[in-house]
Amino acid sequence: MTFRQHFHQHIQSYLPELGQGFAFVGRQVHLEVGGDDFYIDLLFYHLKLRCYVVIELKACDFEPGFISQLNMYQNVVNDILCHPDDKPAIGLLLVKGKNKTVVEYSLAGYQNPIGVAEWKKQIAKVLPEELRSSLPSIEEIEKELE
Repeated sequence: MTFRQHFHQHIQSYLPELGQGFAFVGRQVHLEVGGDDFYIDLLFYHLKLRCYVVIELKACDFEPGFISQLNMYQNVVNDILCHPDDKPAIGLLLVKGKNKTVVEYSLAGYQNPIGVAEWKKQIAKVLPEELRSSLPSIEEIEKELE
C-alpha cells in the first residue's frame, strides 16, 4: 500500500469518528467535466453545516495550481451534487509544506471557502470562523495518523 493510499484510508475513517457530523461520500469520486475525467481524493458531507467537504491530498509542497483544481471541484460539486438547500462546498487542501505568502496570494479572489494546511500545521485562517470550529484541526487528524 502506498503512503497516499494509507493516508486516504486514515483520513477517510477518522473524520466520521469525530462525531462532528462528517458522512463519508467517496474516495476518488469521479467527475466528468466537458468530456474530461477528474477525481476528487475524498468527498464528505457535513450534516451540521449542510454542505459537501472536498478534500485534496498532495504528497508535495503547495503549488498555486492546486487552488484552481480544488476550486473547480467545488464548483462542480455545487452545480451537480448539491441540493438547493445545501450551502456551498468547503475545500480542504492538505500539502506536505507551504509558503504562507504564496498561499495567501493564490487564494486571493476565490469565492469558495478553501483551507490550505500542512500536515503538521493548523488549517490556514481563510475559512470563516463558523466553518473552522466545526472542522477537525490538523493536529487532530495528525494524532489519528500516529
